[in-house]
Amino acid sequence: MRLACDVGGTFTDLVLEDETGGLRLYKSPTTPADPLVGLLAAIDLAASDLKRTRRELLAGIATFVHGTTRAINAILTGATARTAFLTTKGHRDILLLREGGRLDPYDNTQPFPRPYVPRALTFEVPERIGADGRVATPLDERAVACIAEELGAQRVEAVGVCLLWSIANPAHELRVAEILRGQLPDLPVTLSHRLNPTIREYRRASSTCIDASLKPLMGTYLRGLAERLRAEGFAGRLLTVTSQGGMMDAADMAASPIHALNSGPSMAPVAGRHLARREAQAQMAIVADTGGTSFDVSLVRRDRIPWTRETWLGPRFRGHMTGFPSVDVKSIGAGGGSIAHVDEAGLLQVGPQSAGADPGPVCYGRGGQAPTVTDCALVLGYLDPAFFLAGAIRLDAAAARAALERAVARPLGMTAEEGAAAVLAVATENMVAAIEEITVNQGIDPRGAVLVGGGGAAGFNAVAIARRLGCAQLLVPAVGATLSAVGALISDLSTDRARVLFTRSDSLDIAAVNRVLSELARDAEAFARGPGGGAVEHKTEFVVEARYPQQTWEIEVPLRQSRFENAEQIRQLVDDFHALHRELYAVDDPTSPIELVTWRVRVHCRLQATNGLKLAGVGAAKPALTERAIYLRGRGRVSAALRRLDHMATDEQIEGPAIVESEYTTVVLDDGAAARRLESGSLLITP
Repeated sequence: MRLACDVGGTFTDLVLEDETGGLRLYKSPTTPADPLVGLLAAIDLAASDLKRTRRELLAGIATFVHGTTRAINAILTGATARTAFLTTKGHRDILLLREGGRLDPYDNTQPFPRPYVPRALTFEVPERIGADGRVATPLDERAVACIAEELGAQRVEAVGVCLLWSIANPAHELRVAEILRGQLPDLPVTLSHRLNPTIREYRRASSTCIDASLKPLMGTYLRGLAERLRAEGFAGRLLTVTSQGGMMDAADMAASPIHALNSGPSMAPVAGRHLARREAQAQMAIVADTGGTSFDVSLVRRDRIPWTRETWLGPRFRGHMTGFPSVDVKSIGAGGGSIAHVDEAGLLQVGPQSAGADPGPVCYGRGGQAPTVTDCALVLGYLDPAFFLAGAIRLDAAAARAALERAVARPLGMTAEEGAAAVLAVATENMVAAIEEITVNQGIDPRGAVLVGGGGAAGFNAVAIARRLGCAQLLVPAVGATLSAVGALISDLSTDRARVLFTRSDSLDIAAVNRVLSELARDAEAFARGPGGGAVEHKTEFVVEARYPQQTWEIEVPLRQSRFENAEQIRQLVDDFHALHRELYAVDDPTSPIELVTWRVRVHCRLQATNGLKLAGVGAAKPALTERAIYLRGRGRVSAALRRLDHMATDEQIEGPAIVESEYTTVVLDDGAAARRLESGSLLITP
């Protein structure tokens, strides 16, 4: 058996693949003070369902895949380690000056952003290596030893080392690390040339310091998780999900915890791509994951998951850039727990504030006072108070209505139902705007994509979102309520390795390029033999980051081969660059040569074949069709057909107005919408 979990801001999702290959889904409220408590509660639900003890269940798990927001939460709350930054003399302000950029250049009320590591803990190392890798100024080892003494006196808990052009020659960084280990053997150190071998000093320095600051926390957390699971009977392999849409061993994650940032949202596109391809025969999909706290969207094109190096922790330019490649996911504060209120101007606002897991929506009865999207869905009749989370939480409809009337309906002069419908309409517009940012605003027509609606709160307004976008199909997967956890279960063990070698297509140094590609190929083979040993399938991808001469930014171009043998292969690479540039920016210069900067290899190891993501025990019975009174905006109260998803027959169709509910999600079919249940248990909807 295999198990995957995703610890979200509101719920901890658990997906269990049982002995038959069927998937079982479980949700438990997240416990922010100690996430492990909520995780064990979800495991207990699975154990009870299988009529086993927790120890018996964990003893039968071969692979445990863990996703957590621990790293990102530590940064947002300032709970990271006391970190020092060591850089080349004369470049102390890399983290302060950044790369420039300002969203509101005339807004002088905004203070200058603080560096990730304060200037008082930034130390200049006397040394200098040139862009060609030659030593311009030898390393002053006595100065480094003095810095190490100061680090001890300052009670520094972690160190990031980023020296100029260490990506061309890492000798000085390696020697600095040796000196630090000799004097401070227990101090975690991150070296930039190992973690993130890329050009642009701010990005490399920022990623290095972020990684170092997380090492003590994540090391303690992951070791504690492993020890607790093993004490409970788990003897399998513990893996963690990464922001690159893959997974890695927990010990490797502890050594490079920056991979954990935004790792949860990166899993939804992995599952969405698989489901869109298999169940809707689509290679273009908008993957929307609606949780309790956030709405995460991504665009899969030509069956490829998009990557970005422009990931910011906090506001763009004013936050901190990870400088690290990750799955391109846009997140906004919108979800089932999003709080609705009327602002000072009398306008209805939904989010970004969330009730989270504690206290949660008003209807949970745990002390929440502000109405949320979930409370509105209950008032509108979309939710069964006795069947929420398979009956684990009984919802208080009267409390939800009272809160909604107090905070929204009365200030707007509406009934409770009108106010609830307005809240959902505003939430829908916020979500549509987020999707348009990654589609329409980038010249992509969303009408050519299938919308994949994942997350426990997706079904409230997924049909409305699909209609607004003009999508011909909406797929609500049977496993969609735990989409990120499912993505973790089917993701590959993966790694990304890079080398910097600057050359031009019109004077390509084929020997040097092939030497770099050979080194990357050896790295890939070592990973496949080591952590990826025993995988059922291996896949290796080579890419290069390229640009036009004097262009500021590079784009990634897939390589057709892992070695260049002739001029024709170089011409094909140049043609591929022009075509990709034209697709991304609607302009290209076919007569221009290109500059090739960073060469990468990505290795994907499929540890186990997937069964097609089919729920265990679907379609076992078929009770009679029932009805429920619901409120639809513009129509008022109507009678809607009510069906249980697990009781629908394969290819059974239902037309709106209707409600299709399962243990962990509810899908609202508006007038004119039609849904068909697929063999997997998913709903394919024509909006």
